Amino acid sequence: MTQTLPKLITFEEFIEWLPSDGKRYELHDGGIIEMSQPTGKHEKVISFLTLELAIQIRTTGISYLLPKTPLVKPPEKNSGYFPDILLVSSDNLVNEPLWEKESTLTQGASIPLVIEVVSTNWRDDYHKKFADYEEMGIAEYWITDFAAFGGRDFIGNPKQPAIFVCELIDGEYRKTLFRDNDRIISSAFPQLNLTAKQIFDSAL
Repeated sequence: MTQTLPKLITFEEFIEWLPSDGKRYELHDGGIIEMSQPTGKHEKVISFLTLELAIQIRTTGISYLLPKTPLVKPPEKNSGYFPDILLVSSDNLVNEPLWEKESTLTQGASIPLVIEVVSTNWRDDYHKKFADYEEMGIAEYWITDFAAFGGRDFIGNPKQPAIFVCELIDGEYRKTLFRDNDRIISSAFPQLNLTAKQIFDSAL
């Protein structure tokens, strides 16, 4: 679960306020959200995917980074997100006005791929972040629902684990569903040889 703290603030106020207390916070339309502590399974999926992407980066030699705690700020919104996994194009960082001092990204061109591993606050990943990442022009967004938290309209009834790869086409995301032994098709990493089941099994 998430907890909303009182009072709406600007993104700049959020950056100044952000404490180093071991807790995780995001800013959603001016409201500070205290994020719940992730489960061990959630962290295992993040670790597995991070390692797989790191191998791809090393193999291809592309100038991508996998930083741990940068913020993603949709332009002209008082919001700031800490994605579970964020692939960053180092070539575009010179164009990011908030990168050097605040490690904050505001341009879709800086983010070839963003991944959210779904937890109990699944609506953020399926609705809010989906819309904001699309509006920013982030080329690829994975919704990784290993525990089938999402709504039945998305993952079926009965609920089943699912991965949606959302590819930006003509300014809108086109979602492709992957399950079981489906090989993940990624524009960011065309050579990726990874199935949905391998990702789900990493949580075990």
